[in-house]
Amino acid sequence: MTEFLQNTLPYNPFQQPRLPGVKPLDMAEWLKPDEACAAQLAERDRLIADHRDAVIAMEPEALEPARELMEVVAGQLYGGAPQCLRRTDGREVVLDRADPLAALGRIAQQDFCILEKRGSEHVLTAAVLCFPASWSLEEKFGRPLLAIHEPVGEYSANIAARVQRLFDGVQPGRPLWRFNALWYRDPALFQPRRSDARRAPELASGARYLRSELQSILRLQRTKAVVFSIHTRVLRRADVIAQWGEPLPDPAEAI
Repeated sequence: MTEFLQNTLPYNPFQQPRLPGVKPLDMAEWLKPDEACAAQLAERDRLIADHRDAVIAMEPEALEPARELMEVVAGQLYGGAPQCLRRTDGREVVLDRADPLAALGRIAQQDFCILEKRGSEHVLTAAVLCFPASWSLEEKFGRPLLAIHEPVGEYSANIAARVQRLFDGVQPGRPLWRFNALWYRDPALFQPRRSDARRAPELASGARYLRSELQSILRLQRTKAVVFSIHTRVLRRADVIAQWGEPLPDPAEAI
């Protein structure tokens, strides 16, 4: 399991901004792989093969956005979207237009959620989510932004309105990003959890791993759907301290 871990973070996890806390992201940095990429891609292969219903969901109407996203990601990472491409680990992946989310899950280190505007809110209409951090795709699929974030305490109505404006205003080729950081006892990447099974609060000093997500939003050019991508990093506590120093002794959630 330790082969899935990263050694460094590209941002200080102890300077986490308040929600929504987004910044512009250079498109060239959007899908940049890290040192754990090969091991995480292998784990994604396994999860898609063995637990497909838990990690992939798509409404029929979301097929075209999913296809467009597959083409965009393949172009970004591999310079094009051929019928079949070869990953850096030598494995071949078929870019199946009938099953674009499975291809997406196998060619990129990130998870991807596709949200489409339905009325006044964006709704989760498709996703490949191999590395859920204590939430369930089955529970959140088909729900709008506000309902997706229940029961996140700091996600108030005011924050929800601001996030909705971000989703309305984000432009193709100009992604926005933020990050989170939580202490965990278990370094496993696949950790689904329903909202009625809350994490117990624990002091940061009691956890051995820091789990952080670089989250970004980007609008697709053709279908205008919004993509929420998640790059998951899990680091040993010692590696985090070596890079960024000791965390402040505030309570943090860990599982």
